[in-house]
Order: sequence, then C-alpha cells, then structure tokens
Amino acid sequence: MPVSENLRGVLWMCVAMAAFTINDTFMKSVTASLPLYQTIGLRGTIAVAGLVVLVILGGAWRARLSRRDGWLILIRSLADVAATLLFLEALQRMALANLSAILQALPLLITLGAALVYRDRIGWRRLTAIAVGLVGVLFIIRPGTEGFDRSALLGVASVVCVVVRDLAVRPIQGQVPSTLVALGAAVGVTAMGWIGAAIAGIEPVSRPEAAQVLAAGLFLTVGYLAAVMAMRHGDIGLVAPFRYTSLLWAIGLGLVVFGDLPDGWTLLGAAIVVAAGLFTLWRERRLRRLAAHFD
Repeated sequence: MPVSENLRGVLWMCVAMAAFTINDTFMKSVTASLPLYQTIGLRGTIAVAGLVVLVILGGAWRARLSRRDGWLILIRSLADVAATLLFLEALQRMALANLSAILQALPLLITLGAALVYRDRIGWRRLTAIAVGLVGVLFIIRPGTEGFDRSALLGVASVVCVVVRDLAVRPIQGQVPSTLVALGAAVGVTAMGWIGAAIAGIEPVSRPEAAQVLAAGLFLTVGYLAAVMAMRHGDIGLVAPFRYTSLLWAIGLGLVVFGDLPDGWTLLGAAIVVAAGLFTLWRERRLRRLAAHFD
C-alpha cells in the first residue's frame, strides 16, 4: 500500500523532532564534563561538514544571493548563534523536559511575531490562544515562587531569538536553497563556539566525550534533513502539529538518561501551551481552506 504524502510528512516531522531531542540529550550529557564553547565548536564542525556535502551535492553553491538576501541570512545566523548559546546554557542547568516544555511556545510566538512584523491578520480566537499559551509558559517557569528556576529565563530568551531567526527567513527569495541558509547559521554557531573556546580554554577530549559530540552532530544533521523533508511532503497545516512530539521525547529521555521527571505544574503548563498551539495551527489551516474555497 503506497504511503500518502501527508503520512510521509508526518513521519519525517516525527523523525526530525526525535533527532533534535536526542542531539539535545547528548549535548546535555557531554557538557557536564566538557566546556560548553568547545562542545559547540566540535559539534558545529561536524554539522558544517555535513551541510557542505549537501550544498555541493545539491548544487546550492551555484546560487546567487542578492545583497538583501545576504543581509537576511546574516541576521538569521546571528539570531541562531544567540539562540544556540542561550539554549545550551539553559540546558546545562535545567531538566530536558522542562526546557522542551518552554520551547513548545515557539509556534505561538512566531504567529504573534508575524502579525507584528509583517502585519499578518490574526483574529481574536488566535490572539486568545496565544495569551492562553503564554499563561501556560508562566505555569512552567513559575516566577516569584519557590519552584522558579532563573535558568528558565535563558530558555525564554532562546525562544525569542528563534522567533527572530525564523521571521528573518520569510522575506528570503524562494530560489535561495534552504541548505545554504542553514549552512550560514551553522558556520556562525561554529565560529562562536571556537572563539569562545579559544578565550575560555580548550581541554583534552576523552573517547566517550568525542563519541557523544559526534553523535550530537550527526543527529543534528539528521534532524535538519528530516525537518526539510517534512516541509516538502504533505499539508504543512497537518504536519506542523507533530512538532510537539519533541516534548514526549524530552520527557522520556530526561527520565531514562538523567532521572528527571517534570512536576505537575510543568506538565499542566506544557499541556496548556500545546493545546493553544494546536488550536492556532488548526485555525490557520481552516482559514486557508476557507480562503481557497472562495477564491
């Protein structure tokens, strides 16, 4: 029985979320003994090598960038550098599932950001869903309470940087290969890692550490490829909600690898954020169908 395009997209998205979360797991584990910047540099070198191969094989290196696209890629890359550093700083200090729960607010904030920056129209229903989702984030980080973890603010700042990164992609011309855009960000992150390592100091890498960094780099590359494939198959409105499977992977791996299990407030907040995000995605898909019907 042939696999439908929608099912292919869903499966690729699930693979992408699993790969990204496994990458995070390896990074959290190895940065417990290896300096953060050195780890970022090592992992980034692996990711850059993989992307360079993809750029060459796909012929993306032949693309001609306008000055405008070049500036947008630079902005995206700088935002990605900041997001990566903030995320990994938070990951060193927080439970994997707790940080992942904060990241689930990303689709909501991108929707809000698109409305503010590009004047996308969003009705009161989606605005309400965004507000409810942000309340869910407050349940997760619980500012002003005994359960408040200041490291969660690093996670929130990382999400804001990712929103900037993703919004910067939108005006880039369609003929610019996605692998080339990703390579720009990977080079920026890797350079930041090695510059930081040169300042903070470089330590010898043991075989287990090297194996974990290699695995992180490989899973990061797989995650990127799978995410691109997911967007090329099926209806985006159907595929996108499966981004939330990353939370399930984070809870499972956090428990198995680190012995961490989110508390009730975190799970409640995550459920609220995911529900709000799913409603927003469903609403966007419904509006697109209505617009297509009346065209």
